[in-house]
Amino acid sequence: MFTGIIEDIGRIESIEAINNHAGLLLTIASRKIVSDVNLGDSISVNGICLTVTNYADTNFQVEVMPETIAKTSLEGIANNSRVNLERAMKANARFGGHIVSGHIDGIGKITAIEADGIANWYTVQTSKPLMRYIIMKGSIAIDGTSLTVAGVEGDTFKVSIIPHTSEQTIFSTYQVGTIVNLENDIVGKYIEQFTVKERV
Repeated sequence: MFTGIIEDIGRIESIEAINNHAGLLLTIASRKIVSDVNLGDSISVNGICLTVTNYADTNFQVEVMPETIAKTSLEGIANNSRVNLERAMKANARFGGHIVSGHIDGIGKITAIEADGIANWYTVQTSKPLMRYIIMKGSIAIDGTSLTVAGVEGDTFKVSIIPHTSEQTIFSTYQVGTIVNLENDIVGKYIEQFTVKERV
C-alpha cells in the first residue's frame, strides 16, 4: 500500500523488451529509492505498483506485463522519461496522503493548465466509468500523487497544484495532451461493491 506522497523523481535509464516482446524490463535511476530497497519490494512508478527484480547502487529494475503496458501510460514511456516514485508505506510511518493501492483504474489526458496566483489548475479528461468515482473534495491519485479533486464537470475534473507539489513530482513536466495514470479512491469503490451485493 502507498499514500500518494512522492519520495523521489526517477529517470528511465533503459527499456528492454523481454519474453519475446511480451513484457518490458525497466531500469530506473534513483539513489534515494535504492538506499532502502530489497528484491521483491513494491515500488509505485507513476502510480503503478511494480516489483523490484534487481537493483544496484544507483538504480533498480522492474518487469512490466502486457496488461499493465496496455492499460497505463507506460505504453508511451521513453528513455530519460521522469517518473514519480514511492516505496510501500511502513506500518509506523505517517499517513500523509490517502489509501493508494498502485492498481491503476485507467488513464486521463491533461486538457488545460491555467495559472492561478502561486498555483496551477490542471484539467484532466477521462472516461465515464472513472468519473463515476471522482467527487468534489474527494481523493484522486494522478501518476501516484495524492490530490484533492477541486472541480468536476462532465468528463473532466480539476486539481490545483501548489509549487511544492510541482517541484517534488513530475507535474512540472506536464503539458496539454500529456497522458496520466489515474487511481480512484479505493474506499468509494468498495462501498459501491458492497452496496450492490446487498441489493442482489
